Amino acid sequence: MYEEVGTNLIMKKFLDRLTPPQILTFGFLVIIATGTLLLMTPMAHQHGIRVSFIDALFTAVSATAITGLTTLNTANTWSYFGQIVILLMIEVGALGFMTFTVLLLTITRQKIDLKARLLMQDALNLRNLADVKVMLTYVFSLSAIIQVAGALLLSFDFIPRFGVGKGIYFSVAHSISAFGNAGFTFFAQPVSMFKNDAYVLIVWMLLILAGSLGFLVWRDLLSYGKHHRRLSLHTRLSLVTSGWLILFGFIGFMITERCLNHLTGVNLWDRILDTLFLSIVPRTAGFEVIPMSTISTGGLLILMVLMFIGGTPGSTSGGIKTTTLGILWLQSVATLRGQDHVNFRDRQISQKNVIKALMLAVVSIGFVLFATLILTQTETIPHGFGIEYITFEVIAAFSTAGFSLGLTPHLTVIGKIVIMFVMFIGRVGIYTVMFSVLNIHQQPMHHQYPTEEIMIG
Repeated sequence: MYEEVGTNLIMKKFLDRLTPPQILTFGFLVIIATGTLLLMTPMAHQHGIRVSFIDALFTAVSATAITGLTTLNTANTWSYFGQIVILLMIEVGALGFMTFTVLLLTITRQKIDLKARLLMQDALNLRNLADVKVMLTYVFSLSAIIQVAGALLLSFDFIPRFGVGKGIYFSVAHSISAFGNAGFTFFAQPVSMFKNDAYVLIVWMLLILAGSLGFLVWRDLLSYGKHHRRLSLHTRLSLVTSGWLILFGFIGFMITERCLNHLTGVNLWDRILDTLFLSIVPRTAGFEVIPMSTISTGGLLILMVLMFIGGTPGSTSGGIKTTTLGILWLQSVATLRGQDHVNFRDRQISQKNVIKALMLAVVSIGFVLFATLILTQTETIPHGFGIEYITFEVIAAFSTAGFSLGLTPHLTVIGKIVIMFVMFIGRVGIYTVMFSVLNIHQQPMHHQYPTEEIMIG
């Protein structure tokens, strides 16, 4: 009894010392460790299958980071228990472990203290503490409604195709995976069997878009007209940037993939649908309906660009996010026009936002290049491939997209560790890691130096 109280006090003191970003990082590590231990148990494996610790850890990181990169075939390796563990980690990774912690406190009618509110504010990118409880309701109710609706819609196709039991299971599992932008598939057959299947592809696209938009955008859209008749600047910039990215991907793939086998010999509607799916799914979903081995070099470049950008802040997506790209684009346009301020839809974007977006983009590019450099020394590039074989994998891991050119199953131990680290950083976020693991703090300047111009270009 006394030992339990003492342990609780030590844990409480330990958590009180940590900053919100450090607790978020620590929380994800706890989820990964728990998932790894569960996946190491014999009942998590198919009969006759033995899984190494490094592969179980890799799967746990990929599921919690909602990435989808796997060193093992999911359906052939994991039992239903193991797959359910993976789905639970996807759910926690998508919504955030702090969301579930606050939900538990609410159910048990315990008071949500200031630190818990600060954690939720960090986890969901909220502007103020007053939004925490309202946002929690939106997160759970909206995600539950969307995932149930997705499972119901998929069941109309999956039950006749796979039978009642498997059909229901596959419907629920792939609704969770699509909404969470996780990229995990649980079929024994390749997911490319749904190529040209209009109904399934449309349902998956809607689920992926719903997850990648972010809960802040959804709250803004659903409350439009009820409480206010003006969307926030964040929502407007997110929607505009997302729309242009989908259009960019669609036009790009229509041009680069015009001669590929998977787009020839099909009618115009199927080609448009396949291309639209290919332009949406890189935004961190990773459902490989169209095999990456059939994509042209130009198509791979477009995929890497879309993966690196990712989805919207506060969503289930990874990448540098759409708002980062939007702000940098607006800043570039303003600079070319000789304007000192960045404006968008009758609003001025603060210089602090611009600097933060620039820093995020630069640090992310540097991080991806550094990870790629390490893998060029540890991994073997097969004949017929170049540096894109490794760069594509790193960007997919960083953006939590889950696409692969085939490197992941053949990674060395060092390579697996590097990709796990990249996936973790991609999910937790560059800023969270910098302000927690590296313990970076803002240092105010008490003096100012003279200004001097430097030649550019």
